[in-house]
Amino acid sequence: MERIRVLIAGSGPAGYTAAIYAARANLSPVIYSGMELGGQLTTTTVVENFPGFPEGVDGTVLVDNMRRQAERLGTEIRTGTITSCDLSSRPFKLTVDSSVEVEADSLIIATGASAKYLGIPGEQEFRGSGVSACATCDGFFYRKQDVAVIGGGDTACEEAVYLSGMCKKVYMIIRRDQMRASKAMQGKVASRENIEVLWNSLPKEVVGDLKGVNGIKIEDKITGAERTVPVSGVFLAVGHHPNSEVFAPWIKTDKEGYIQTLSDSPKTNVEGVFAAGDVADVHYKQAITAAASGCRAAIEADRFLQGQ
Repeated sequence: MERIRVLIAGSGPAGYTAAIYAARANLSPVIYSGMELGGQLTTTTVVENFPGFPEGVDGTVLVDNMRRQAERLGTEIRTGTITSCDLSSRPFKLTVDSSVEVEADSLIIATGASAKYLGIPGEQEFRGSGVSACATCDGFFYRKQDVAVIGGGDTACEEAVYLSGMCKKVYMIIRRDQMRASKAMQGKVASRENIEVLWNSLPKEVVGDLKGVNGIKIEDKITGAERTVPVSGVFLAVGHHPNSEVFAPWIKTDKEGYIQTLSDSPKTNVEGVFAAGDVADVHYKQAITAAASGCRAAIEADRFLQGQ
């Protein structure tokens, strides 16, 4: 059975950065790319908040540059997804695509988190051209325009407040007659004059044309009446799903599935296993924070292996 010094599960900014640092430490890292090569960043168009690119950079180009850098330094990148594992003892035993078995002296979990989608018509069609799951990432492109935020929790309120600072009008589309958000966040929403809450509203369809989104169709739960709210951007704030299931029998997670790391470090409860990026990030979910956590995970993996 093949034995790998540092196995990295996931190929987003966290995984690639971990690979770059591990490769420079002469640890011969191997990445298994996962289901989405490059992670969520590949669903973004222009990234304007990643340092070093004054004119912005296409999300796919950015992660491709990371991939090529990791490969140039000696990382082996393989197509495949970890489908099962045994982390009860070292070397760790992992199965790829339910068929290939490998062993690893250390493991960096960088499998990310997937945005939850509603499953309504137009949602996937306009993904990246009007539909987004990250206001911090994409809100800049909708300055002085009308947008909608779907959701009624703290995240939705945060997104709406953030967008209200740059957009002409922000509609919050909420299924119920009240928010799930904290009173503090509700207060922030209420204090913004350009945020309008549409209560008891069910999103039915994202509508648009070749230029992108131009509206969101909603249904009034009380009357059953439908109407289209004219917006150029629809921001989904109904949560993320951390891709941690396969590791959950061994690794501690919170109730949502986010991996819990020890104190201010990428270490998990299993010695030799580290977590980086959105799979362990409840709050920020940014490419730059994912990359930073990948760096930390690789440094800790190196220290761990040196101590064995």
